[in-house]
Amino acid sequence: MYALKNKVQLIGNLGKSPEIKNLETGKKLARFSMATSETYRNQQGEKVTETQWHNVIAWGKVAEIAEKYLQKGSEIAIEGKLVHRDYTDNTGVKKYITEVQVNEILLLDKKEMA
Repeated sequence: MYALKNKVQLIGNLGKSPEIKNLETGKKLARFSMATSETYRNQQGEKVTETQWHNVIAWGKVAEIAEKYLQKGSEIAIEGKLVHRDYTDNTGVKKYITEVQVNEILLLDKKEMA
C-alpha cells in the first residue's frame, strides 16, 4: 500500500499536441492537456457527460515517447502522481498549479502509429 500514497491513473484524450522543451541540462519536458469524460443519467433520466481537463507533464524518456507518438485527439492511458507548484505572475499575483507528472503512457488509439 505504500506505493499508493500518491498515484493517479487516467484514460482520456489529448486536447492538443504536446509542447516539448529541451532544457539546458539536456533533459526533455513534455507538457499537454488531457480530457477525461464520465457519462451518467441525472434524476430526470437525461444522459449527462461531464468532462474534466488535466494538466500533464512528462520528463526524459516518457517525454520523448510523448513527442514521438502523441498528437491532438490521441487516446491514452497514463499513470503518475500529482504535483503542486506555485509561482508569481508578472502582476505579482501568486498562482497555484496542480499537474499530473507521468511515469508511464499507454497508447490506446486503434489506428497504426507511424
